[in-house]
Amino acid sequence: MRWDRFFEDLEDQLDSEWEAERAALDTEAERLRLARLSLFERLSALTDSVEGPLLVELSSGAAVTGVPIAVGPDWLAVDDGAARGALLVPLAAVVALGPSHADVLRSARGGTTSRLRERMTLGFVLRDLARRRVPVTLHTVDGREHSGTIDRAASDHLDLALHDRGAPRRADLVTGHRLVLFSALAGVRLESPAALT
Repeated sequence: MRWDRFFEDLEDQLDSEWEAERAALDTEAERLRLARLSLFERLSALTDSVEGPLLVELSSGAAVTGVPIAVGPDWLAVDDGAARGALLVPLAAVVALGPSHADVLRSARGGTTSRLRERMTLGFVLRDLARRRVPVTLHTVDGREHSGTIDRAASDHLDLALHDRGAPRRADLVTGHRLVLFSALAGVRLESPAALT
């Protein structure tokens, strides 16, 4: 009888050690998964389903609150309720994000990303806006604003034809031109409710 109890105790001890080892492995696997998680994947999870508004603090000192509607590897589009259109924010201009606690936890699981979406860089989106002649207002990290239409988007900068907000891009209404570096952008406000993607 004593030996039966002895072996049961050994089995219980072995089961406990295996459970502890399995828990340690699960914890380590979760740490490794989180170490590989990118902001792009977290933002993709938020664009798939978000519970509350997202606060986006920008390097210009400004902040915007809205619903993330699209994301790329180096940009985020936010619907902040403006009648004009969405705000396209380069991730390089983001200082911090303020999601709800539920959204923090949801985004830590990561979202589904497509290969196509991973290749949709800021330059790609700006070239599409230029192609569609969508009027925009550029917000720069130093607090300046430039309204007009993007004529071209190169690898690291864009050409903007300046004209009044709400006016079409016609040669007689263009008041000047600006070459603006992508690194200087804090946001690109679409001046029409045109879809980004």
